[in-house]
Amino acid sequence: MRTKAISAGSGAFALLLSGVLLSRAQDPVQEVQPPAVDREVTHIEHPECSYFLAARDKQTQANRQAGQSFTQWAVNQLSFVPGGSRTKSFSDLDNLGPIDKYLFADMEAAGVTPADKTNDFEFIRRVTLDLTGRIPASDRVLAFAADSAPDKRGKLVDELLGKPEWVDKWTMYFGDFLQNNVTKPSVGLQRFQPGRNAFWKWIRDSLSANKAYDQMARELIGARGANSYVQGEINWLVGGWVINNPVQDNWDQQTANVAETFLGIGHMNCILCHNGRGHLDSLSLWGKSANRVEAWGLSSFLSRTNTVRAPLDPQNPQNNLYYWRLDDVVPRLGDYPLNTTTGNRPIRSYGTMRNVDAFYPFSGRGPKSGENYRDALAREVTSDFQFARAAVNYIWKEFFGRGMVEPANQFDPARLDPDNPPTAINPITDQPWALQPSNARLLNALAQDFIDNGYDLKKLMRQLATSEAYQLSAIYTGPDVGQAEKLFARKLARRLWAEEVHDAIAQATGVIPSYNVAGFSSWPANSPFASYPSYGNVSWAMQFPDVTGTPMGPFLDAFIRGDRDTEDRRGEGSLLQALNLMNDPLVTDRVSTTRSPATSLVRKNLGLPDDSLVDTLYLNALSRYPSPQEKSAALASLKLSNRNQRVENLLWSLLNKVDFFINY
Repeated sequence: MRTKAISAGSGAFALLLSGVLLSRAQDPVQEVQPPAVDREVTHIEHPECSYFLAARDKQTQANRQAGQSFTQWAVNQLSFVPGGSRTKSFSDLDNLGPIDKYLFADMEAAGVTPADKTNDFEFIRRVTLDLTGRIPASDRVLAFAADSAPDKRGKLVDELLGKPEWVDKWTMYFGDFLQNNVTKPSVGLQRFQPGRNAFWKWIRDSLSANKAYDQMARELIGARGANSYVQGEINWLVGGWVINNPVQDNWDQQTANVAETFLGIGHMNCILCHNGRGHLDSLSLWGKSANRVEAWGLSSFLSRTNTVRAPLDPQNPQNNLYYWRLDDVVPRLGDYPLNTTTGNRPIRSYGTMRNVDAFYPFSGRGPKSGENYRDALAREVTSDFQFARAAVNYIWKEFFGRGMVEPANQFDPARLDPDNPPTAINPITDQPWALQPSNARLLNALAQDFIDNGYDLKKLMRQLATSEAYQLSAIYTGPDVGQAEKLFARKLARRLWAEEVHDAIAQATGVIPSYNVAGFSSWPANSPFASYPSYGNVSWAMQFPDVTGTPMGPFLDAFIRGDRDTEDRRGEGSLLQALNLMNDPLVTDRVSTTRSPATSLVRKNLGLPDDSLVDTLYLNALSRYPSPQEKSAALASLKLSNRNQRVENLLWSLLNKVDFFINY
């Protein structure tokens, strides 16, 4: 039975062990009690839509405070405090890159001093996890620390961006982002395993080729074809299909997905049901004035799209196996008819209007003469500056812990221009609405750079990972922690993804598994899908094509990887996570001197002198040397009876330390 997850703000991990040396048997276990955060349940004024919460803004602020408390709790448990000097002085702003120029100017204006800069051990672990989802190999850590070249951090980033592990991690990220899964129970959708695999392959191939992000978006929005098992990109629009409802419900959900995914405007889903006034007044300045006809105009770009299930075996349609087609048709009743009284959304009617022409509400333009409607939509979306701004914000959040607009899918188009700040009064504060981004000029500058660089995701990530701000420590000793975090004056810690935890355990212990994912590695000869391609065995959880139905499911699920449907991936902690790290065979067998293979970390190094053995275990598990206190305690323990058991205990304790499962 799944235990109730504890919020990120509570720090959870109450049983995760942070002492210098913790043993499973003889050595005492010190419980770490993280700070508690009150998470009140907000009243839902409009239960038909979860966006309509009277206290949504308040809840968002509570979530931010929770993340702050988690970071502070995590760094308080670290026994290793990085050295190094302060970042460049505020007087040197003109020589900084655009990210640091804007952020450090804000810090200076607020009287906030940034955190120390990371040392090399901390930096290589942080950036390797963020870019590739893996921890660095111990020999690479030592080589990097010994390198005296002033540009070594930039070279390391370039090295990581070129690794196949980068493709693994960001295929997983975009699999989450684009909701690639076998089944979406919330709407009764089945892609089946070949469809999921084909979509996985399209994502992976796109990233391997460093395909421009705007091209990826155009291919997804404009996708059309006869078989979703062959053309992976078809599967994204298929994800907007809604079971047993008027066809407008499909178009509307596909439209809502376009707006949220590529524009960061999740509230479009609300406007497709009813006008914003009276519902979004306290949430979105744009949203409170947006109306349903505008949303229908956007949805009308999809009104010539026919999402069709095609039987896998036309001679035996009763087996309920099918693939998907995306056809372009001219609707019999015209573009986006207002003729529904049933379905997933309220009645569609507006005076005497019978149809709504396709028009993009943020430009007023529609398709050109003879232009395919979805090609026109893709053109409008990807030429909208908001497309670049939303993409940058989504990726920024992965490197800095939260977006400059947060939640990242709730952009308010009326509060983004620093040269034209809003003057309307917020009904909650009785003050003019504030600009939404924490640094609007920086967000706009990065969006423009993204455009100028051809929507190159790697160049964007390089810009983020080589900034001075990214290299700040999570440890902050200034007086105003909340203000520092708002200004990105410290690194926000995060708990590793489920797949990162699994892969870090495998890599640290030197015991690499091999997995056959059903329908991914091979099909049985008698499978109805046997004629569709397979892609070989995988060794790393980050290479799984999905987050459900995979090997190691219970262990990975404990780390809240979501379901790519109704549950998002989250970084919260829980007692179940702690129990898995302490007791699961994934850990206990790999640290064993009798059950692990001869090539494992413990067995290969048992013959080392105690001093070298301790260093080796720390470097492999935590990407650093032990502190003097840790070294002393470890050496003292190894001199007690049953050295093999003590070695097992030491490695087991390292896999349960805060340093291991937190990226700080």
